[in-house]
Formats: sequence, C-alpha cells, structure tokens
Amino acid sequence: MCHFLFSQNSGPYFVNYGFNLEQEQPTPYSQYDNRHVYHIPQQAPSAVPQYTQRLPPHFISSRQTSPSLDSISSTVDRRKVRMLLGAFAATVILAVTGIIVWYLVTVACLFGVTCGTSGKCISSSQWCDGIRQCPDGEDEEMCFRLSGDNFLLQAYSSKSRSWKPVCADKWNDKYGKATCSQMGYSSDTYFQFGLVTQASVDSSEFLTVDTSSGETSVQLTNSGSCSTGSVVTLQCIDCGMTFLVSTRIVGGTSARLGQWPWQVSLWSEGEHWCGGSIITPYWIVTAAHCVERKNSPTQWKVYAGKLTLSEMKTTIGSSVSLIAINKYYDSNAKSNDVALMKLTLPLKFSNSVAPVCLPNFGLPVSQQAECFISGWGALKYAGSTSDMLNYARIYLINSSVCNNRNVYGGLITKTMFCAGYLEGGVDSCQGDSGGPLVTKLKNIWWLIGDTSWGYGCAQANKPGVYGNITEFLPWIFSIMQVS
Repeated sequence: MCHFLFSQNSGPYFVNYGFNLEQEQPTPYSQYDNRHVYHIPQQAPSAVPQYTQRLPPHFISSRQTSPSLDSISSTVDRRKVRMLLGAFAATVILAVTGIIVWYLVTVACLFGVTCGTSGKCISSSQWCDGIRQCPDGEDEEMCFRLSGDNFLLQAYSSKSRSWKPVCADKWNDKYGKATCSQMGYSSDTYFQFGLVTQASVDSSEFLTVDTSSGETSVQLTNSGSCSTGSVVTLQCIDCGMTFLVSTRIVGGTSARLGQWPWQVSLWSEGEHWCGGSIITPYWIVTAAHCVERKNSPTQWKVYAGKLTLSEMKTTIGSSVSLIAINKYYDSNAKSNDVALMKLTLPLKFSNSVAPVCLPNFGLPVSQQAECFISGWGALKYAGSTSDMLNYARIYLINSSVCNNRNVYGGLITKTMFCAGYLEGGVDSCQGDSGGPLVTKLKNIWWLIGDTSWGYGCAQANKPGVYGNITEFLPWIFSIMQVS
C-alpha cells in the first residue's frame, strides 16, 4: 500500500482504507507488548521472616482481695467463651489459609504455568519438554525460534528459562521438518538446515536431540557441550529472493515483474483496497485497519504476480478462507496494526510470486537502514490509486526522533516505527496500507514493517508509520500454528 508523493501539499491525517480517508489523529495509548504468547512465571520468592511487636509488660497489683464464688464462676464462664472464640477464630484462619493456598497452587498456578485454553496448571519444567501436557498442546507451541540473519535455531530451555542454540549432534531433516511444523510452517515448504560453528554463538550451554524416548516430536535435553562443534541453522521456507536487481532510486518508480514477488493486492467490492505480503503459500500479512470493517473472508480477493490493477480486473483472484486480527489492535492509536489472511488454495510460487522472509529474532537492522516500500497507492494526497505497482527507497528514522513534539509527539511505540524523509517528498499514501516495508541483509529480503498510518502524504516532519513486524512474530506464529 505504499505510494510515493513528490508534492509537498499538506493534508489531514489519513489511514489507508483504499479510497477512504480518516481524519482523526491517533491518541496516546497504553502500550501492549505481545512478544510472548505464553508467559512462564518466575519461581516464588523465599519466605521472609515475620516479626511481631513485643507487648508491654503486664503489672499485677500487690493489693489483693478474696474473690467471691459468683466472681469465680463468672471468670470461668468468660474463659470458656474466650477459648471457644479463639478456637473458632483459629479454625476460620486455617480454613481461609487453606483456601488461599489451594487458589495459589491450583487456580492461580503460582508455582507452575497455566495452559492457555483449559486453565490446567502444569509444572514449569514441563513447558517445552517435547511432551504435550496441556490438553491443546500449547505448552509445546512457542518453544523454537530463529535468530539473526543466519537463521540460527534456538530452543527454550525450561531448566534455565532461557533460549539456547541446538547442537547439530544427531540432527537431520526429519527433525528440521518437525520443528518447522511446530513453529507453524507446512512441512511442504521445508527448505533446509545448515551448520555454523559452536564458537560463532555466544553460549556455553546447548540443547541436544534426545532419541531415547522414540517420540516423533523433537525432544531436547540440556548439555554443557556439543561434540560435533556445530549448531543448527534452519530455513523453513525459501524466502526473500527476487529475480531482478533493484535500481537505486530517489523518488517513486514503476516496478518490474518479479522485482517484488511477495507484493499482493487485496480487493474488496471490486476495487483495490489494501496491499499485503506473501509469507507462505497460504498466508498473507497485511494491516489490521484494512480488514477491521471488512472482516468476512468472502468480502476479499487476493491478486499475486500482477503489476497493474487493470490486469487484475480481467483475472480471477485467490479466495480467502480466514482473517485474523491481532487481539491487541487499537483502532484509535493504531497500535498492533497487523492482520493475517489465509487463502483457500495455496499460491503457486514462480519468478513473479514468492514469499518474503519474516524477520528473525535479533535481526541486525541498523536504526537508519535502507528500506523499500511498494504498492498501488495514490501518487499525491487525496489522489486516486495508481494502476501500476510503484516502489521507493526510504530510510528508517529513530523512534526518539519520530517522537519529537514537532514530528509525532510521543505517538510512536514499540509496535510501530517511522520511515521516510523528514524533509518529505517520498512516502506511502492512500491505498498502500498493509503493504510491505522490506530491507536487504545478506542478499535476503526481510519484511520488517507493514504500512500503517501517517499525516497526509510526503509532508515534512510527517514520515510514514509502519507496524513493527518483529513485535508481531509470536502472534503471527500462534495463528499459523492453530490454523
């Protein structure tokens, strides 16, 4: 959904709903961070000694009189009442304490981890142990991740409660496919695993394959050494490859077929509405604000491998079977502005239709990295969409700069970032929403942003704002896993 303005015309704030322009400015919001789908609690703190205040001494008068029989009987009765009341109070305290302990152990799961859907409490040591203890298996869903620009495989260690590299000992393609499937990819798209030296990773602990159980799932054990001296890298899909060399540009430029093969056009009611990015044969990443008002799959068609909107009018697009919107999406602040579309039938990859890579954890992207945006959006503010797919080169802008009072005044949070030029001139615009912002590292293109919002188009001190795909990875994989 990115289009590129060369005029400096000012305009009100817009959200890219194809031809629908929003006039409201987003308001500050309470930041959501859904980096982890399942939170593993820390161990309960050790008990702290409780001290009671000393009571002042009780002085007994030396002057004494002989008590009467009535007073003795009254005193005995009062003592019985006190004893009964004390016993009752102790019973109540014990009962309340027992209820609290039961609640913390079973309901609140203070010393374990709660399964997401069933509420079952399991031991933290059972989380990511290769065996499904939760009824729906969520204890084994977010246990692997890919790190850096070399796709280093990391697994979660329930023992150390940290991410560790996986030793290449006994590793093979069978485990690679099982791991990719567990992450949410299809085994049909599995690409390859590789090896890097143990010395290239900053870790003195590793996880190794445990073959003793005979389970088909990947089970790992902790190890202080790696006998092969190598750790695993893993690519679940061949992604981020383009078959044309991008020319260096300053303003917007018409694209060539195969230059941005992951770019798709999302159509609703017979017209281009938003952009999106292919990440697998079935899955498209777009912006939540594109689909919040049109959330029925039957309202959409997806076009891939096409350069012009006029060409799309004469062809049949792909049907959509599912739309998922990030549950933390805030339509006012535009935080967590990401959604997924699942196609009814898989795309057939070619030189003009291919996936972009999702950003791995810790991908080394510099704060002023060179990036590219693409889309069929308007070439000027309040203009009509472009028939031809366009693209432009822009640069990331530090969030501290973008949050200056004369730019966006604190509206930019962890789930978004700015990119473009503070002087204006090149920007995304109406019709570009949901489309890709990509950067290139080690000859691979990475999807690091989806076009979200901005004030006008290409205005000075009002660069484009993009959803931070790295922040959305846990949510993206969780949807791919269950769907």
